[in-house]
Amino acid sequence: MNKLVLIRHGQSVWNKKNLFTGWVDVDLTEKGVDEAHAAAKSLKEAGFTFDIAFTSVLKRANRTLEIILQDMGLQNIEVQKSWKLNERHYGALQGFNKAETAEKYGEEQVKKWRRGYDVPIPPLSKDSDMCPSKDPLYCMIKDCDLPLSESLKDVVNRVVPYWNEEIIPQLKNNKKIIIAASGNSLRALIKYLDNMTEEEIIEFNMPTGIPLVYEMDENQKPIKKYFLASEEALKESVQTVLNQGKVAKS
Repeated sequence: MNKLVLIRHGQSVWNKKNLFTGWVDVDLTEKGVDEAHAAAKSLKEAGFTFDIAFTSVLKRANRTLEIILQDMGLQNIEVQKSWKLNERHYGALQGFNKAETAEKYGEEQVKKWRRGYDVPIPPLSKDSDMCPSKDPLYCMIKDCDLPLSESLKDVVNRVVPYWNEEIIPQLKNNKKIIIAASGNSLRALIKYLDNMTEEEIIEFNMPTGIPLVYEMDENQKPIKKYFLASEEALKESVQTVLNQGKVAKS
């Protein structure tokens, strides 16, 4: 039996401001750094070690991973970075406050945008400064492959092939793996691993900074999963994620 660890980056600057972030490359807050240290502590205490790590090209995921590996004394292991593990591209919503957007369009619509499976989001203008084709991070990628907005279905369609082509071979070689990414790229992978329905994935929220452990069988299929956190800490973190899309109380 092999174990796979998934972890969503710690709180980012735009998480704290409750903004749609997407591919905007923001850093962690002080709380986010603390969450990464706490994740490393829980992993170390549970006896985890890793041979290889996967992450996106976004600094909030990169920094979370760096902190975890450094605290665990694993900073020299191989790290593979790919834009295919990036957060979902939130298109024209990027930079907008989620609570204010909920007040304008309604909580139900914002929930569909944030959690729905194939709900389209207004695309980003190609003239926008946030357009991926203008970002040096993506200079080696064809413009036609770079999204201007994405549904969760679109994220599944880029994450799952990457999983099958890059990560599964490492699991087959019995490598101990950690994946540090964002909420929606991990939800996309979790939907695939757990064979969730579109309705089930809408209700699933990935907390920041709490490791999710999968125990895998010899065919690299999940047989068990659990978070490395107390029920109270997990509930509090998930509630924070849920509250982001609600109208602010006066």
